Amino acid sequence: MRRALAEAAAAERHGDVPVGAVLFDGAGELLATGRNERELTTDPTAHAEVVAIRSAAAQRGDWHLEDATLVVTLEPCVLCAGAIVAARIPRVVFGAWDEKAGAAGSVHDLLRDRRSNHRVEVLPGVLERECGDVLERFFSAKR
Repeated sequence: MRRALAEAAAAERHGDVPVGAVLFDGAGELLATGRNERELTTDPTAHAEVVAIRSAAAQRGDWHLEDATLVVTLEPCVLCAGAIVAARIPRVVFGAWDEKAGAAGSVHDLLRDRRSNHRVEVLPGVLERECGDVLERFFSAKR
């Protein structure tokens, strides 16, 4: 999670909401990193999770990330949950809950929906306070 927090800090430096993500393979080796880049790239789909997933798939030459663990500072939204399911990622670890747009248990639970063709193990609340504080500071400064 500390590596994901470092990615979040990098996102904030270029004006994006400070969310960071890292993907590890089954052996615990770093596959890819991502940070929010919507403002940087003017791409509405450039969420930290999607950026990391795209990078890992390109690096592997395969969209199947069936041995990966995604670590992200904020609960994935609907867009990111869809990408996680599509990539067949088996495990997601996240820090802060997103009570407005979360799709891993707060507002929606798309990652564990029994109707889906792929369900994801969800491990929430890792460094929750620290991850939440980063976002609170960012949005407080915007107001």
